Amino acid sequence: MDRILSVFDQNPVIDGERILLRKIDRLDAEDMYEYSKDPEVTRYLLWNPHPSIVYTKRYVEDLKRQYREHTFFDFAVVLKEKRKMIGTCGFTRLDPANRSAEIGYVLSPAYWNRGLAAEAVGMLLRWAFCDLFLNRVEARYMVENTRSRAVMEKNGMSFEGVRREGMLVKGSFRDIGICSILRREFVERFGDFSSGYREMASHRPIFRFFS
Repeated sequence: MDRILSVFDQNPVIDGERILLRKIDRLDAEDMYEYSKDPEVTRYLLWNPHPSIVYTKRYVEDLKRQYREHTFFDFAVVLKEKRKMIGTCGFTRLDPANRSAEIGYVLSPAYWNRGLAAEAVGMLLRWAFCDLFLNRVEARYMVENTRSRAVMEKNGMSFEGVRREGMLVKGSFRDIGICSILRREFVERFGDFSSGYREMASHRPIFRFFS
């Protein structure tokens, strides 16, 4: 956990082919509101659409507090071509004692069907296994959300099963699917990317992933 906290305190950037992952900033509020107000985006998520840009700005400010308190480990997904935040991807739960984590992600509908969510999850998994040296990463999804499961499976995650009515979401009990991947499975399928990291001389580490 100390390693994870020290890395987050240094404002890490995970740099990929088309996107980069970095900490959410107050300047992202407009971009975040653009997709967070859409009911289709939140259909299978725990939170409701953002009612206003004022709400989103306040939310982003609260995220900055959570970063400082080490209670939030999500990244902004930034489309490099436009320098635009198009979603988030990060750890929703960390279990350092067992070297495991749960990940979550959301993407603006304007950028669906381009493989960008899968790219973001792949970058996060490489970082989790090859720099943080976690042993297991899992993700949960509402079983109707087949699009989310497809993102997991593209990154080598295996379906483990369904917790029937495993979560109360917006007043209804929902069946929750679970997919996971172990470090040895990831390395066997995709390779060990540990040597692909490059630590810059600046104040923040930049981890680069290019296929």
